[in-house]
Parts: sequence; structure tokens; C-alpha cells
Amino acid sequence: MGVIHATYRIVRTEESMEQLMPTATRTEAAPAWKGRTVLLLCFVTIVFDGYDLVIYGSTVPSILKYQEWGLTTAQAGVIGSLALIGMLLGTMSVGVLTDRLGRRRIMLASITVFSICMLASAFSPSAEAFGALRFLTGLGLGGVVPTCIALTVEYARKERRQIANALMFSGYSVGGVGASLLAINLLPHIEFRWLYAIGSLPLVTLLPVGWKLLPESVAYLARTGRTAEAVETAGRYGLVYSDIVSSQEPSEGPTQKSSLRTIFTRTFLLSTILFALANFCGLLLVYGLNTWLPQIMRQAGFNLGDSLTFLLVLNAGAIVGSVSASVIADRVGIKKVVTASFVVAFAAILMLTFQLPLAMLLVIVAFAGLGSVGTQILVGGYCATHYPQSLSATALSWSLGVGRVGAICGPVIGGAVASLALGWQLNFYMFAVFAVIGAVVVFAVPRRLRP
Repeated sequence: MGVIHATYRIVRTEESMEQLMPTATRTEAAPAWKGRTVLLLCFVTIVFDGYDLVIYGSTVPSILKYQEWGLTTAQAGVIGSLALIGMLLGTMSVGVLTDRLGRRRIMLASITVFSICMLASAFSPSAEAFGALRFLTGLGLGGVVPTCIALTVEYARKERRQIANALMFSGYSVGGVGASLLAINLLPHIEFRWLYAIGSLPLVTLLPVGWKLLPESVAYLARTGRTAEAVETAGRYGLVYSDIVSSQEPSEGPTQKSSLRTIFTRTFLLSTILFALANFCGLLLVYGLNTWLPQIMRQAGFNLGDSLTFLLVLNAGAIVGSVSASVIADRVGIKKVVTASFVVAFAAILMLTFQLPLAMLLVIVAFAGLGSVGTQILVGGYCATHYPQSLSATALSWSLGVGRVGAICGPVIGGAVASLALGWQLNFYMFAVFAVIGAVVVFAVPRRLRP
């Protein structure tokens, strides 16, 4: 892999290293399905993450027609932002919690929270209660993203980390497509509330399976003094224990800085700022395009069916494109691929301003999906492998937390630009600017951490 890891060294004697290191290479005897189980559990979790977020946009027309609540368009917009605000707070706070309580516990707790809140949303007695539950749903959803990324990267083969992360995070687009398809097919026959009840399925499916099969982070076990359990878990999943331990920041002196303070020290400060900006741009593109692409294409003269098709192709392009880009990233380096992906987003979004045949525009939208949704997937993987294992969850949660501000701003800025009535192309120009900014900040991420 072309990703440059931190240059920390663990000072140990050869004897102590031999005691801690069960094998010199990845344990070939470990069943391959064990590592894939972690990937699959995280993938399914992110599928529901995508479903729970996109389902709101899919049901807004029905909610606005729901006479018992009598919501205006502006009020519906406020409710829509509440889940993203909840994700912002959840993502920024979960990093420190995972470093203290473990990634497994926090991930399972987050699944429980968003599942219960989705079920409660289906029975909301009022719009106010529904909005509050959307906020709480966002808190739970914000907790699963950094933990899923961190666990996926840790339990993947070293040379396959980026492809594993992309496969896992493609679940967001799968969930988004699923939400759109279910809404199209079910809303004519059932009330919108039932689509929120579907979002509670992890409570009786994913959660019991995860409780039984999801392992704790080996890095967390080692850092908290549970060395024997860490070695046993590493061997059971075919991990090289020494690689995990050597990627952690050693404690210096009698007291150790908190992980949150550490990512803002001289060594990590520039990377922390740049990853936060990259996530801001990436998530602004993701939620801005997912919110406004159909309406922009309607203004461009396409009918509703074709406009919704653009949204489906956007997410499909993200699924296929991000996986392909991650394969390349594992070979040539993640930094080059993420930078290039932002450039692809810039070019594709600009090309959408031209009057072209529908088939050609759909191909361009697929590349826009790679460069926006797909790039955001790659940014998360880059961040996870750039920091030591002991800091990855905190760094991820912080940068994704700042990125959630971009997620909130995307729909708002898109709506503000659209309200100017200066032409539908102006929205695409605005999104293209943020794609350029994303490319620049990722290019500026240092290859080597400062001592």
C-alpha cells in the first residue's frame, strides 16, 4: 500500500516482542470467513445508515401531505436537518468513547439507539416528536460510521484495506438506493410511517448477530492491558499482532495525553485540519447532490422519472466507482486516487451544465457519483490508515464530525442558490467549487507525520 503510516516506534526488548507476537506474518491458518464477517457486519450496518438518512428525503412529499401534522416546506427542511445535526454530535463524541469503552460496545450501542428511534418515529404522535426522534436517530447513526471504518480497516489484510473500506462504505449507497426503490413501490399502497418501521429491523436481525460475532478491536485490547485477549483475537482473525501494536503511539512518561488532544499536537495538527476540510467538502457534495440533483434536472427540462433516475445512477456510480478506485488505491496509493477522484467530480459536475443526450448525461452522473459519494468513502479510509491505530477512531470521528457541518450546509446552500433564480447551472458551479477545494486539501495532506 502506498499509505504512509506514522513513524512511531515501540521500544521493546526482543524477548518481550517474542512473547507478544504470535506469528511473524499474517496467520494463514485463520479461516478467511472470520475477517469477512467483520466486513459484512459493518457493511450491513452502513446499509441501514444510508437507508435511515435517505428515507426522509424519499418520504418528504408524503409528510407534507399529512394533514394531521400540517407541516410547511420550511418546517420539513428543519426536521430534515435535525438528523444531520444529530450525526454531527454523535460522530464528534463517539471517538473518545470508543477509545475508552471499545469500538465493539459503541458500535452495538449505536445500532440499538438508531433502531429504537426509527421504530419510535413510525409511531410519532406529532411533528415535534418526529423531529426529536430524527435528531436521536442521527446521534446513533453518527456513532456507527467511525467505528465501522476503524474495525473494517483493522481486520482487513494490510494490502486490502482500501478495497475493504470501500466495499463496507458502499453500503451507504446501497441503503440509499433501497430507500428510493421502497418509497417508489410502497408509498402508493401504505402510509409513510411503515418505511421508518423498516429501519428498525437491525434491532432483531443485525444486533443479535453482531453481539455474537463482532470482535473487539485488537488495538483497544492491547492498549488497555488485555494483552492475552488481544493476542488470542489477533491469532483467531489472522492478524499480525506486532503490526497492530507497532502502529500505536507509545505512552511517554507517567501520564498520557488524551487521544483528542493528541491529534491536535504538532505531529498531527496539519493532517487533522486537512482531513476535516476534506470531509467537509466530501459530505457537502454527498448530501447536496442527493438532495438537489432531481430538482435541478427537473429545472433543466427532464421529467420526474428521468430526474429520479439520475439520483439512482449517482449512487450506483458511487458503489461501482469507489470499489474500483479502492483497488487502484491499494496499488498506487490512496492519496493520489482521492485527489484524482475529487478532480473527476469537478469535471463531471461541470459537464452536467451542458445540454447533452440523456444517455451521455447518465454516464456523467455516474462519474459524479464516484467523485462525490465515492470519494467520501475513500477519504474515510485514507484517514483511518494515516493515523496510528490508537488514534484512528478519534481522528475519524473528529474529521467526520466537522464533515457533518458540510452535510448540513450542502442542502441549505443548494436551496439558497436555487432560490436566487439565476439558472439551474449555478447549483452545479457551486458544487464544482467544493470539489476543487477537496482536491487541493487532500493533495496537501503530508505524506510523513512531523516528529
